[in-house]
Amino acid sequence: MSLAPRIVVVGDVITDVLAVLSGPLATGSDTAAGIRFSGGGQAANTAAWLAGQGAAVTLVAAVGDDETGRERVTELERVGVTCAVERHEGYPTGTVIVLTHDGERTMVSQRGANLRLTTEHVDRTIAAAPDAGHLHLSAYTLLDVGSRGAGLRALAAARERGLTTSVDAASAAPLRRVGTAFLTWVRDVDLLLVNTDEATVLAGGLDPAAQARALTSVAHRVVVKRGAAGAVWVDRTGLVETAPAPGVAVVDVTGAGDAFAAGLLTAWLAGADPRAALSRAGDLGALAVTTVGARPQP
Repeated sequence: MSLAPRIVVVGDVITDVLAVLSGPLATGSDTAAGIRFSGGGQAANTAAWLAGQGAAVTLVAAVGDDETGRERVTELERVGVTCAVERHEGYPTGTVIVLTHDGERTMVSQRGANLRLTTEHVDRTIAAAPDAGHLHLSAYTLLDVGSRGAGLRALAAARERGLTTSVDAASAAPLRRVGTAFLTWVRDVDLLLVNTDEATVLAGGLDPAAQARALTSVAHRVVVKRGAAGAVWVDRTGLVETAPAPGVAVVDVTGAGDAFAAGLLTAWLAGADPRAALSRAGDLGALAVTTVGARPQP
């Protein structure tokens, strides 16, 4: 395999307030938890995992002009991510409260400065990265109306410059709110990543291979992430590949999909076939669930 080209990742930077619950959430009362503050955001997490695999990666995002935003950028730069990050005075850096228990996680989000990402910033950054070969977009950018224009411009600018493109569908609930418009926004991307809940929103209650096959009417290649059940790859040639997930003890699933995306992209862009790319993605996703937090451990 060859080395992957520079990957431009467009999307969100977040502070995660991660609570690992000791038991089911006692609504209206108290639940003991281990609580930590750490970097998060689908795009930022994916960029960190990409850098951890040795990929050249540029993150295009927005944070507040605050101490939290500076901390998030510094920690990304420390792991090798080139940060093209706008700072917006008067808007806080995004924050997500993540409640995790028994292999599931629930998120309460304040998007903050992520909603201020601009088309001009996206254009400037892509133009300033002549060695870029691929653009990966967090769909949160499309799902939030404030940043939608920047997300659409990112995909258009990538196509204009001959970059391949991928989109991670992000989250089932906001996908449900925007409905079928999402499929028009991501039409003809080279690779669409969805988990089982997102696939059901976009393609109905079919089996995973059938969901992926239906979505190839929109994207050239579709990968359905099935957690512990593995993953499915389908493309427009009719190729179907499946891969099991490594059996590991799950500690925290936060960021597992972002790690999976990073493993898939680095392998596929370096010339791996779909089966090998899925295997690499599964290995990285499995590594992510064995530790607390959404980023690679130092």
